[in-house]
Amino acid sequence: MAKGLLWATAEDLAKNRGRVISLYRQILRSLNSPQLDLTLAARLAKKAEARVIFMLGSEERSVHNIADLIDTAEYTISCLKKGEIPKHITPI
Repeated sequence: MAKGLLWATAEDLAKNRGRVISLYRQILRSLNSPQLDLTLAARLAKKAEARVIFMLGSEERSVHNIADLIDTAEYTISCLKKGEIPKHITPI
């Protein structure tokens, strides 16, 4: 995201579209992992939670908030691949 200083431009949003869709799909796939000790109902609930987060995030226009959301999604994927479910994400 280089064009907008504070608010994302249409070009910035277009650049991140593929990356965000990829992150979304990776999170949904990772929730199906047998490493996670979740029942079917819990898996469906977590997937619904992810959908809501991405739907709300799609309305975000702040460059810094978009970058934070992408970092959070990448962190979540790394936790899910280890077989962990992230509970709380605290800023550094």
